[in-house]
Amino acid sequence: MDKIKIIKNRSDIGAGTRGSDMGIDAIEIAAINCGSDYFNRYDYVDLETENDVVYEKQKALFAKRIAKVLTVCNRLTDAVKTTLGNSEFPLVLSGDHSSALGTISGIKTAFPDKRLGVVWIDAHADIHSPYTTPSGNVHGMPLAAALADDNMDRKINEVKGETDAAWEGLKNIGGISPKVLHTDVVYFGVRDTEEPEEYAMEKNAIKNYRVDEVRYRGMDVCINETLEKLSDCDLIYVSFDVDSMDCDLISKGTGTPVSKGFDQQEIKDIINKIIESGKVACVEVVEVNPCLDNKGNVMAETAFDVLSDFTSSIEKYCIK
Repeated sequence: MDKIKIIKNRSDIGAGTRGSDMGIDAIEIAAINCGSDYFNRYDYVDLETENDVVYEKQKALFAKRIAKVLTVCNRLTDAVKTTLGNSEFPLVLSGDHSSALGTISGIKTAFPDKRLGVVWIDAHADIHSPYTTPSGNVHGMPLAAALADDNMDRKINEVKGETDAAWEGLKNIGGISPKVLHTDVVYFGVRDTEEPEEYAMEKNAIKNYRVDEVRYRGMDVCINETLEKLSDCDLIYVSFDVDSMDCDLISKGTGTPVSKGFDQQEIKDIINKIIESGKVACVEVVEVNPCLDNKGNVMAETAFDVLSDFTSSIEKYCIK
């Protein structure tokens, strides 16, 4: 790839709480306040959102605003595919995590014959489907859609009509389904799950490197195992949800904060070491919500610190 291109996706309609649509601006403010010209260095594209849909009455109770999430994911798919097609590295900054499906779809449609691995750094597994979700928030479903996994063994909801059609649309973006294999997903930091997700993870042997395991066994050991597990993958996508970090240590500036997470140096180490493999085709940062930050703009400041750090690794290992 020749250079980095930033894709700004301010959509937050997949979340249960508003505010992550302002996360990108909060990160940019953090950069300005520390005197960085980071956001002047790279070309970027600003995607249109569907955020005004929050004012409409909900029809799809088991997948709120799913039809508009599909619209947003299709736009992001096209942006990522185009960026990769231009030999640029897509660095995606998004609002809520439902966007990850669009990013994964963009990589897969750009390289349909390549096997894609996913490193998912998050407090949550995001592997619910409309059939299993307790909340109906689509930001808990992007991996299930990428895996084309309804998890019908744990079905609790009757999904019909428009919801079913939109869910099938999500799973089939780009005409490729599944886009990722269960064997090619590795979690880091997942610690807040519901039983249907735990069932799907165990059934499909999806590895989750919990915070305590990484600290006990060592970062290098866990990263080396991850890269070995993904050794048959041609490309790797890294998805960084800021709630993977410890909300008590950093801040609560994210939609679903969870205690006992990673610190920012550990996040840097995970992402940088995966990038050093030379296989990373895209990195995405999601779920900064300045409206919920109990310490000012600390979550965005921390996210920018991580972002600027791993960008140097992208330039070293991914740009030629």
